[in-house]
Amino acid sequence: MKRIKWTDAVLLASPYSLALVVSLDPSRMANVMALSWWCYLSAKPRLLGIAVAPERYTHTCIKHSKEFTLCFPGKEIALAAWKCGQLSGRSANKFEELGLKSLPAAEIKAPLIKGSIAAFECRLVNQYTTGDHAFFVGEIVASHGDANNPEHLYTRFFNKVVSISHDGKCDWKLDETLGIPGELSR
Repeated sequence: MKRIKWTDAVLLASPYSLALVVSLDPSRMANVMALSWWCYLSAKPRLLGIAVAPERYTHTCIKHSKEFTLCFPGKEIALAAWKCGQLSGRSANKFEELGLKSLPAAEIKAPLIKGSIAAFECRLVNQYTTGDHAFFVGEIVASHGDANNPEHLYTRFFNKVVSISHDGKCDWKLDETLGIPGELSR
């Protein structure tokens, strides 16, 4: 093994699961952002964390609402999920523009996204500055899932999207079959 650039190592370590974080802006309108920097932190209490850059509209929304949902999009909404990484909620209603459908959450105000294979409702319990991102820690207050729709999305460092399920099904050519455009950012 040889020393390589950080971006090349991140690419080699991929794919990473692609998630959609939903939060409410100050006017209570739902905002959605694509991300893959998330992780489980604890089982007791149930905690997960997401990394969001301070310049992102989602950062403003989570700081305001103190809650978020983390939704794992299935293949049926793959193109819309991918495009969530190309639009800003400051200037676009992504639900409306991308045809995403919201579902009511059980415990918080931020909605779930129809077409997700799993989703977690989270209340913000902490926030840390971690270099150029804020790390939001949320307590999972409700969990949701769809066992009939197990394939969810993974990204190859935001330059390709594929779907994989826990039982071994995969689609490595979503970009071709769904017309998903290439690289989002790097």
